Amino acid sequence: MPAPLTLIETPSNVPQEADVVVIGGGIVGAFTAYFLTQRGLKTVLLEKGRIGAEQSSRNWGWCRQQNRDARELPIATKSLDLWERFVAETGEDIGFRRCGLLYLSNNEAEIVGWARWRDFAKTAGVTTHMLSAAEAAEKGQATGRSWKGGVFSPSDGIADPSKAAPAVARAIMKLGGTVIQNCAARGVETQGGRLSAIVTERGTIRTKIGILSGGAWASSFCRQLGIRFPQATIRSSIVAVSDAAGIPPALHTKDISVTSRSNGGYTLAISGRARVDLTPQQLRFLPQFMPMFVKRWQLLSPGGFEGIRNGHETISRWQLDRPTPMEHMRILDPKPDQGTLRLIHHRALELLPALKATKITGTWAGYIDSTPDGVPGIGEIESLPGFILAAGFSGHGFGIGPGAGHLIADIASGAEPIVDPKPYHPSRFANSAWGKVSEF
Repeated sequence: MPAPLTLIETPSNVPQEADVVVIGGGIVGAFTAYFLTQRGLKTVLLEKGRIGAEQSSRNWGWCRQQNRDARELPIATKSLDLWERFVAETGEDIGFRRCGLLYLSNNEAEIVGWARWRDFAKTAGVTTHMLSAAEAAEKGQATGRSWKGGVFSPSDGIADPSKAAPAVARAIMKLGGTVIQNCAARGVETQGGRLSAIVTERGTIRTKIGILSGGAWASSFCRQLGIRFPQATIRSSIVAVSDAAGIPPALHTKDISVTSRSNGGYTLAISGRARVDLTPQQLRFLPQFMPMFVKRWQLLSPGGFEGIRNGHETISRWQLDRPTPMEHMRILDPKPDQGTLRLIHHRALELLPALKATKITGTWAGYIDSTPDGVPGIGEIESLPGFILAAGFSGHGFGIGPGAGHLIADIASGAEPIVDPKPYHPSRFANSAWGKVSEF
């Protein structure tokens, strides 16, 4: 039972030229192309499989500021406004609503950490409410438990991952932009040391700007261009259940996280818990990911060889005139971990008695692509002018997708950046991530 996804129809003809070509039709690539098309640029959005079919439709759907790393908070705040603006501009149904996010805990250290973040957030103009034991019990009454405390972020919200990226793609086409599915980008051409074209399986598109928002595939694609981008993926599993009453729309505890979907059901997951599938790329970048592993090893478990079979973390080179690993694996659809699925469901039923009347409607997994510090890499690559990287969103890409897309469009078009782009520039990966790993 794969992750649900709205399917859209797109043209198949590849244009001969464009102002900008965006590679990767996830939420970040789609919003990037949307904002560029809005600005009157002839934009092409390329997707090797289906729009939004990988991690952009397999995540929780949280659009949050709460507990964001300081480097990501500005773009998270902008994104919430842009989610609302997109709905107002297009009339598209993406399931976005500011329902607030509820965190509950019986761990004093965790509550202290949330309070510390609350104090920092005030300096950034973000409102979040610490909850007393009584307030936590009231907001979390669906659990039937007492809690030492919690936090509620009223301006945060959720959107529907099954709808969002396809809706943005439809909006691009309505504005006159081009969206092409089932067409992989194989590489680039250069002229005078800068990017001059994107080579696809269906032909070459002349352009001066190429943007790579390839998710889990970004590092292997960069390798073809002589660009070293440290990236590693983890396999995260999710359970979907049918509708239930009286459950908060977005609830997090250390044991389980629950999110409502626009079909009335809920998705269930354990935050941070994942399998690490062995791949050549994992081994290649292992030294750079040691700080991340040391910080989060308790939630990570060894995986299998599925990552090698899928080919997204290959270190091999491919030819531009032959099928690439992306054409052999159009959509990454990894197998969910059965033990994790059972644990997720057990914990959810234990926490929320109302879920005992529900049925499991789906289970799936997705590959979350991460950088060594857990913050995305966004910026033009100095060794290849005209080539902009936008990847490594570390499980945060859906929520900050609109802000990231706006920032990338700003960089590509030479506009004033919506937020300071410096914290995201890929040049930082030349340095160690010790002491810089994202807190949340």
